[in-house]
Amino acid sequence: MKRLWIGLVVVMMMVAVPAVAAELKIGYVDLQRALVESDAGKVAKGSMGKRVADFQSTAQGRQQNLQNLKEELEKKSLMLSADAKAQKERDFQQQNKDFQRFVKDAQEELQREEARLGRSILEGLSEVIKNIADKEGYTLVFERSGGALIYADDSIDLTDQAIAAYNKVYKAEQGK
Repeated sequence: MKRLWIGLVVVMMMVAVPAVAAELKIGYVDLQRALVESDAGKVAKGSMGKRVADFQSTAQGRQQNLQNLKEELEKKSLMLSADAKAQKERDFQQQNKDFQRFVKDAQEELQREEARLGRSILEGLSEVIKNIADKEGYTLVFERSGGALIYADDSIDLTDQAIAAYNKVYKAEQGK
């Protein structure tokens, strides 16, 4: 009797699996590519590039001032009294600390801004992907660049469609 039930369950599973598989529609999106290739991603990259260049320019100027101060201290160290020399060295050390703090703060600010921009774009892309999946009847949509998807046929790649749909949404938001 027990063998009969097990056999019946196996037969039912063999019949049910193809029926479920036929209804399953799967796709994937490469979010990293979508992030880079979308209009919003390109704007964000340009904006971040400008901010990084501004930071680097400011940092180079401050670093050059430090170098000049150090050279001046070395040249005049023999002519200065011990107190004046100690004061100049303290000034140099303080400016060096300020420079290091400036660099650290700027890097943290740039990282926060990059993360904020990326998060904003990914939220928009996620909404667009959900709409595509709902409209076209996808059961599952995977993310390719995260490493969980080892292989998938290009025919189920929704990345270009997601980028195009997100670009429309982004342009509409920018036109407000």
